[in-house]
This record gives sequence, structure tokens and C-alpha cells, in this order.
Amino acid sequence: MYSPGMPSLTRKTKKTGTAFRTAGTLAVTAALTLALSGCTGADTTAPSAARARPATDPQAARLGAVDCRGVKCIALTFDAGPSEHSARLLDILKEKQVPATFFLLGKRHIEKYPELVRRMADEGHEVANHTWDHKILTKLRPEEIREELERPNEEIARLTGRRPTLMRPPQGRTDDTVHAVCRELGLSEVLWSVTAKDYQTTDSDLITRRVLDQSSRDGIILLHDLYDGTVPAVPGIIDALKERGFVFVTVPQLLAPGMAEPGEVYR
Repeated sequence: MYSPGMPSLTRKTKKTGTAFRTAGTLAVTAALTLALSGCTGADTTAPSAARARPATDPQAARLGAVDCRGVKCIALTFDAGPSEHSARLLDILKEKQVPATFFLLGKRHIEKYPELVRRMADEGHEVANHTWDHKILTKLRPEEIREELERPNEEIARLTGRRPTLMRPPQGRTDDTVHAVCRELGLSEVLWSVTAKDYQTTDSDLITRRVLDQSSRDGIILLHDLYDGTVPAVPGIIDALKERGFVFVTVPQLLAPGMAEPGEVYR
């Protein structure tokens, strides 16, 4: 199984004497570190900055009573589903009364679990776009980027009656061409500020600790509900953050009364 949150490294770097091979390796390492942290050199807008803008969403009232200008909010987000674990995750979120934002994959996911996509929307979660086939968008031509984003948009709209307004680029990799296509399609890009790197481990306690160690006000937590260790960690994450005074919201709620603007990147 691929790891949606990270590149596939198939070869280890060889040493020459006691040193690694020079600048090429260092440059690649730096690039991967930036991608995995959700920081790709793109200008990003913080949730607080989005909230400071004049209200632009004519349906802002539908986002609920939570006002993150005065409440310590945090957003729980899940990439690369739906999966065999998603039904259990939805049960947990329903029991804990916590909304989440789901960035869904199309191929082998939306097309395999359409009933879970409907359930996510019906239970008040934000359903968003993580591309059709998890291709790295910065390596594609504009028309290929457009196809990667339009196919899941169409399927999600068919299943839920609402087109996504948010997307998350695979590995957090984005550039001006991706921004332009997203602007055309009415999509805003959402990165993250907290990652458990749950693609590296099945240890639910470790996943929990990583999230708790990084979480702060206006955080956007990245998890993947297709990995075995992730969903079992969610109840402990929710309970611990609630004890710290956090209120869970969807990404649109985190930005309200501002609204995510198409083509912009939020983190």
C-alpha cells in the first residue's frame, strides 16, 4: 500500500567514506522535509488572517455557532479515504460530537465506498478533494491537474449534492500552476500544521503523542483513516484536546466568518 503522506523512497543513499554524497542528496532531503511538513514555499494564509477579513460567505450562518475568534479551535482532517476503517471513525466522531474535514481520494476509495461519502456529508462533516489518483500535481500539465481534481469533484457532487470547495495536494506539493487550476475550479488549497506521520507506524499511542505534542490554537491536524493505527488513536486525541480547552471545527468553520478563497493556500 502506498503512503499518501510521504514520498516513496526505494533506495538508501550510499556513503562514500564517512560522508554522504554532496549537494544533490542534501537538496532532495530538504525538499522532502518541506513537503512532509506541509510547507512547499507557497505563500500561505493562517486561519486567523482569514477570519480577520470581512465576512464573504453568504451562508456563513450554516457553519454553526462556534466563533473561532473567541474560542480555541482546532480542525481534525483525514486524508486518502474512504477506507475500511472509515465507518468506525464516523461512529467515533458521532459519539464524541466532533466534526471533521475529509480529503477524499477517488480511485479505489470514493468509487469503492460511495455510501461512506454520503454518510460523511449527512453527518455534518466537510467533504473535500484529495485528487483522483494521488498524483503529484506539480509534475503534471495543467490539463492533467484539472482532470485529477475534476473527477473527484464530480463524484462527490453526485453523491452528496454539493461540490467541494477545498482540496489538499498530495504530499502538500503545490505551485503557481496548481494555484491557477484550483482558482479556475473554485478550490482552495488546505495544508496542515500538525502531522502524526501515521504512515510510518501502527502504534496508536505514538500517533496520539505526536498530535498532542504539536497541537495549538488554529491547528490543522493531518491524519489518514486508511492506516491501521490511526482510528484507534482518535478517541484519545479528542478527549485530551477537549481537556485542554480545544473546540473541534471543520476547516470552513476555522476560517469563518471569512471564507477560503479559490487558488489560495491555507495552513
